[in-house]
This record gives sequence, C-alpha cells and structure tokens, in this order.
Amino acid sequence: MENNGFLLSVIIYMSAAVILVPIFVRIGLGSVLGYLIAGIAIGPWGLGLIGNVDDILHFSELGVVLLLFIIGLELEPRKLWGMKKSIIGAGGFQVGFTSLLVAGIVFTLGFSWETAILTGLGLSLSSTAISLQLLNEKRLINTPLGKTGFSILLFQDISVVPIIALIPLLASKVITESSEHSTVSGLMIFGVFVGIFVVGRYALRHIFRFVASTHLPEIFTALSLLLVCGLAYTMHIIGVSMALGAFLGGVILADSEYRHALESDIQPFKGMLLGLFFISVGMSIDFGLLFTQPLLILGATLGLVALKSTVLYLIAWIARIESIKRSLFAFLFSQSGEFAFVLFGFAVTAGAMSSDLSDKLTLIVAMSMVITPILLIAYDRLIAPPFDGEDDRPMDHIEEDNEVILVGFGRFGQVIGRMLYANNINPTVIENNPDHIERVRRFGYKAYYGDVLKHDVLHTIGAEKAKLIILTGGGAESINQAIEMIQRDFPNLTIIARAKDRDHAMHLIDNGVVDVTRETFFSAVEMGKKTLSHLGIINEELDRMVDTYIDHDVQMLHQQVSNRHDEKALISIARTAREQLEITLEADRKERNAEASAKQDTASV
Repeated sequence: MENNGFLLSVIIYMSAAVILVPIFVRIGLGSVLGYLIAGIAIGPWGLGLIGNVDDILHFSELGVVLLLFIIGLELEPRKLWGMKKSIIGAGGFQVGFTSLLVAGIVFTLGFSWETAILTGLGLSLSSTAISLQLLNEKRLINTPLGKTGFSILLFQDISVVPIIALIPLLASKVITESSEHSTVSGLMIFGVFVGIFVVGRYALRHIFRFVASTHLPEIFTALSLLLVCGLAYTMHIIGVSMALGAFLGGVILADSEYRHALESDIQPFKGMLLGLFFISVGMSIDFGLLFTQPLLILGATLGLVALKSTVLYLIAWIARIESIKRSLFAFLFSQSGEFAFVLFGFAVTAGAMSSDLSDKLTLIVAMSMVITPILLIAYDRLIAPPFDGEDDRPMDHIEEDNEVILVGFGRFGQVIGRMLYANNINPTVIENNPDHIERVRRFGYKAYYGDVLKHDVLHTIGAEKAKLIILTGGGAESINQAIEMIQRDFPNLTIIARAKDRDHAMHLIDNGVVDVTRETFFSAVEMGKKTLSHLGIINEELDRMVDTYIDHDVQMLHQQVSNRHDEKALISIARTAREQLEITLEADRKERNAEASAKQDTASV
C-alpha cells in the first residue's frame, strides 16, 4: 500500500506540473508561478491531495543543491576569485543593511533583541532557487545584472554557516543536536574544504576516467549524482549549507574534461527537483493563518518586499546597472529564501524564537516567493514597455564626418573596424551597448553611444554625406528595421549588412541589400578547409576547391531568394546545386590530374 501511495503522489505532482506550468508559461506568467500555483492547488489548502508537505520540502531542496553544483561547474576558481569584491561588497551590504532594518522594525514591535536579530538575518536571505531560475528564463545570468545578483546570492549562501552558528548564542536554552550542528569549529570546516579540494583535484578525475572507460552511461550518471549527494551530505554533517558545498564541488571540477558530461547528466534531475521544490513551497502556505490574520501577514509580506526592493535598488544604482533594469534587479531578489525555513526551524529548536512567530515568518517567506513572479509580470507589462529602445544615457556628441559608418562594435564589428583602421580608413563607429564602448575605448578605439534606429542619430552622424554604412550589431529584426529606414531616408548610402543565418540573408537580398555576409559562413568554410587539410588534401587543391564551393553557395543563395517561402523548391535547388558542385569539383580534379600528367611527360622528354 505504501508503494501505491508513493506512486499516487508522484502521479499527482507530475499531473499538477504538466497541466498548470505550460499554461502559465504560455500566457506569459512564467514557470515558477505555475509551479507555486500547482503546489497550492494540490496542497492541504487546495484539493488536499498531498499531506506530507515538510518531507517533500526537505527532499526537494536537493534541486537547489544540483542547481548550485551546475553553476559551480561554469565558474573556474580564477573567475570566482575575480568576483570577490562583488561578493563581499554587494552581498555583504545587502545582507547587513537589510538585516539591520528588519531587526530594528521587529525590535520596535516589542520583541527581544535576540529574536529581532535572527528575524532580520533570516528574512534578508533571498531565494537562490527562484532568483536563478528567473535569471535563466530571462537570459540575464551573464549580464551585469545577473553577475551582481549571483554575487549577492553566493554571499548569502556562505553567510548561512555563521548565522546557524550564532543561533545557540542567542538562545535562551541550548539543544544538544542544534549545538552539535552549530558549534562545529572553523578548523574542522577548513579541513573538510581542503579534503574536498584535494580529492576533487587529484582523485576524482581518475575515478571518472575509470567509470567512463566502462562505456556504461547509467553508471556515469549514478557517479555524478553520488558526487553531488555526497558533497551535500558532508556539508550537512558539519553544519554548512548543502548548496554551498555542492557549489564548491562544481567549482573544483570546472576545468575538468568531464565538466560537460556532468552537466548534461545532472541537468534533467535538477529541473525536476527544482520544480518539486517550488510545488512544495506552494503547498507549505498556511492559508489558515492567512485567513485569521490577513492584514498582519499581507502587510508584513508587502513591507518586507518593499524594504528589500529599496535596498536592492540602491545596490543596483551603486553597481551602475542601467536605470531601466534597476527595478527588475530589485524585484528579482526581493523575496526571502528557502534557507529562512531552515534558520527559523533551528531557532525554534534552540529556544531563540517562539513557534508562533516562526509559523508567521515562514508564511511571510512563502508569500514573498509567490509575489516575486507577479512583480516581474508587472515589470514586463507596465514598467519596461514605455522605456523599450530607450536608455537614460544621452547620445554622445559626434564631431566626425566620415565616409564610412560602422554600426555595432562587438566581436563581429571589431574585426571589420581593425581592417579599416589598418588601411587608414577611419569609420564613425556607433554602438548602443555601453559595456562594449567602455571596453573598446580602453583598447584605444573610438566608439560613440547611439541607437541607429533613431532617425536623428543618422542625421547627427552625417548619413547624408557618407557613402557606406555597415550594419553588424543587433538581432535580425533590428537590422531589418535599420535597413528599411536607411533605404527610405538615405538612399545615397550603400548598405553592407550582417545576416544572422541563411534565411536572414535571403530576406536581406530580397529587400534590395546586395552585399550580405552571413556571420558564421566564412569561419565555417575556413574550418572545413582545415579539416580537409588534415585529411591530406594539398593547399593548392584546397584553395581552388574552397573558391568553387563559395561561388556555388552564393549562386544557390540567390536562386533560393525568390523561393524562400517554398520549402520544396528550396530543397530541390539545394539538391541540384549539390550535384552540380560535385560534378564541378570532379571535373576540376580530372583537369588538375591531366595537367600534372602533362607536366611530368614534358619533364621526362
């Protein structure tokens, strides 16, 4: 019967996720809110299909552990060390300042200073699971906003250790089990970290190599999960955050040749367990307490979110995150996190906090998690749209009047720019990414801030007198818009444009842009050339073959333009072109062989 109950629970969880999460994603509300609502629906205050919420919540925390391990895999120790100022600065300021503000409010409400301090520290911590999930969904993890936010989350994870150690010191009574976990000496923790580093650095590679040599993927996956669970359990024993231990393990293996295999094996489990964690948070909301004291709970939740948002907005301003995204930054990390559940539980056990207050704080934490996705929806629909395409930075004053305008100075545009400068041609360089501008200026290049999609910008940079404009930056849609505007208002300009792919190239050609360059075409051709060289084809033959291939591909591209919406016609043209290319290359080989044979006959005579 127990097995039947377990299977039924699994079916309920999966059904709730499969039904609700796609709906919420489809209507633009995000997966996290979908999981939370799914938990509310099947939990004790919904349909009542699941009762053991606490057990599921503890198990699902493994999803957070796996998430931090994967993030660690993407951070080499050198990169992590380079983030130390951001971790200590932004993270320390956020935890310290938020804790002081919350503790001050709690103390003025009549609670003891010990309770006020623990409440402030617990509520200052944000949800690693929710924040990182939302950062990944919005593809912000590698942006300045994402990096600053990740530094704060990492500092919070690290700070869990001293906060737990502080609980017995603030308690009116000390419980043995809590004391054992909380008073672990720094020397023991240091020793465990050193042991993990040594084993991870020198032993794990050999273990992974041995397991990989068996060619049994299921055993490699088992080893990957064993590694993460073992690290988490070790950290749990010594009283350290399990997620932090998994993160350090990932960092140690970041430069391992098995990094990508580990990531691909763990990724599916991470996603499922994170979803389960969000569902369990939704189930843990005590609506009974919410119904009996709605003003207190809702007021405290909104007050907490507002206070944390204010502190985070200040950090975003100090970190020079662009103004329109400061609100987004503040909303992303404004909730309290999963570690608050653990800290308040320890505090009750140690006698540092009453169970009644802990229940209310736990509900406030869960409610703040639910509010976060709603705030992001409000940001996307109310705050961001009026500022789309705008930035608080005014356009740079440009005094140049050059014949060539280069739009975009990223990795693609910089290559073109260097070639122009090398031939004593100075283009007017326009870039709308402030980070790119600051970086290239440090290397001695002159670039101006501006958005070419704004009509007055083209006038300011002298588009009427210029002869040539090169479009390299932005996505396909922005390039298309720029071309449409340039052709309408500045027909004197010859346009050279970067195409994102073959379909985009056909679109540009179809709209009158003759000089089109696909961004990966020639680099792929060069790589193919090197491949054939390694296979024994001599350079002279390679050069002729590559020229022939490029000519044929360009001809095929122009033939496909008029049929680009007819897939059958495109396939037919591609097959015919491939056959013609093979015939042409074979004829070239025979011609070269005949020429070589004739030369040998002449030499022998």
